[in-house]
Order: sequence, then C-alpha cells, then structure tokens
Amino acid sequence: ELLDAEVRLMPANVPPHRAPPTATATQRVDMLRAALRGQSRLALDTRELDRSGPSYTIDTLGEFRREFGERPLLLLLGADAFAGLRSWHRWRDLFDLTHIGVINRPGVDACIPVELERAVAPRRTDDPAVIRAQPAGRVIELAVTPLEVSATRIRELLAQGRDPRYLL
Repeated sequence: ELLDAEVRLMPANVPPHRAPPTATATQRVDMLRAALRGQSRLALDTRELDRSGPSYTIDTLGEFRREFGERPLLLLLGADAFAGLRSWHRWRDLFDLTHIGVINRPGVDACIPVELERAVAPRRTDDPAVIRAQPAGRVIELAVTPLEVSATRIRELLAQGRDPRYLL
C-alpha cells in the first residue's frame, strides 16, 4: 500500500485538453455516487465542477497543497493520460505540487514523448518510501490488477441492451 489515504475521484467541468464528455456533469456525478456506494477509501470530490470554465488540474492541486500542507500528494493517471501530459496547462509545475502515479492499463500501449521522458527520468522511483518521504516531485509506476475494461466497450454493451455489470 503506497499511502494510507483516501482516493478522490474528481470529474472535470470542462476538460480543456479533450472533447467534452458525452454525459453531463450531473450524470457523471450520479454515476460516481452509485459506483462509490459502500466504498470507504474512495470519495467523490466535485470541486472542479463547482468552478466555471475549464478545469485545470494545476489549480486543483494548488488547492490540495494549501489544504494538506506538506503531506505527500499523488496524482493517479493512466499511462495514456500520462503520455499526453505535455498538453496539460502548466504541466511542468505539477511536479511542484504532487507526485504522479502512472497506472498501466492492459491493451493500452502509451508511447512517452521524448520531451516528457527527459523531464521525468530524474524523477522516477520504484520505492514507495520515497513517495511517502517527500510532498511532491516524483513519478512512480503502479501495478494494478489487469482488467481490460474500456468506457467505449461499456457504452457499446449498454447500446446493445446488454449488462455491463462486471465491468463497472
């Protein structure tokens, strides 16, 4: 276990680096509330929905840093999202506020751009103790139970009237 803390799921209001989600903010919050029912270590955080305009992760992390002081923070990203980090607003400043945990998903081959790899190479660690000892600045690869699940596949099943229960 990397950190003894809760995991906050934070739907974006207007994601500036990709197309807007098909589901409305209200629908996404309702789906997350249903999915999180009975979970003790996962929490819904709607602060990005409460902002007007684009949702920038750097702003949210700044709020967390003010809220939690020097406590280590870990931003969890799928490898595909991490590979696109250079398109994020003030991406280099993220390392001043948080560690980044990169989760590899089965079936997703994320090619890390050279500029990004150069920026993160000296920050990489495979030691969770390093993450616990510092408030921010490192990148760690995280192993997860491999399940090949995609939102696209879930939508396809729903459109066909089939039950996606075990994928949710």
